[in-house]
Amino acid sequence: MTQPTRVALITGGIGGIGTAICQRLAKEGYRVVANHHPAEQEAADAWRAARAEEGLEIDTVAGDVSSFEDSQRMIGEVQERYGSVDVLVNCAGITRDKTFKKMEQSHWEAVLDVNLNSVFNATRPVWEGMLERGFGRVVNISSVNGQRGQFGQANYSTAKAGMHGFTMALAQEGAAKGVTVNTVSPGYVETAMTLAMRDDVRDAIISGIPMRRMGSPEEIASTVAFLVAEENGYVTGANIPVNGGLFMH
Repeated sequence: MTQPTRVALITGGIGGIGTAICQRLAKEGYRVVANHHPAEQEAADAWRAARAEEGLEIDTVAGDVSSFEDSQRMIGEVQERYGSVDVLVNCAGITRDKTFKKMEQSHWEAVLDVNLNSVFNATRPVWEGMLERGFGRVVNISSVNGQRGQFGQANYSTAKAGMHGFTMALAQEGAAKGVTVNTVSPGYVETAMTLAMRDDVRDAIISGIPMRRMGSPEEIASTVAFLVAEENGYVTGANIPVNGGLFMH
């Protein structure tokens, strides 16, 4: 008996790391849906066309994951198209870096809404279905800065640390039902944002990484692919560091 095609929804799916996750899961046979913000529709259409040129059939869906109501609507749309969401990767994220004495409430709330509240907003509508079907995979993309903190990122570090608290609690609720919940905590990764850094800033960061390089989005995607695979269902509640040795504990 062949296994049904698993449906994987990736929030923030058209970003640098999100794209690599979508590509990897599509190549492994998942039906992949990449979420994007409604304001990114034009970019999402171009992104989808680029994936088609690579021979990958990846769907896209608009939804503001900082809003519970819009997340419900968006996931309902995915379920109407494909029947279920079996794999959820919470990858949406923004930064609003300021030292704490200069940080405004809006900077704090925006980062918590997109990076942490979105995890509840996207997971809650798919959770009961996963439990009922006896299979589910939730992967939360956190950050090394959620583990060690970072100057000027009180908002971001708080949100990313909170993601793993969510992982550990929810993993206990899903464990007996075949639903796993895990965290991946990347270090510095080669994305458009890091590639746009000044050379001296970039060099200073790399000099502090034991491997003397940044990671690739594909290395993050490989870790996600491991965690969502059917044969790795005994891994739950874990926080997998992918940081080149930048932080060890």
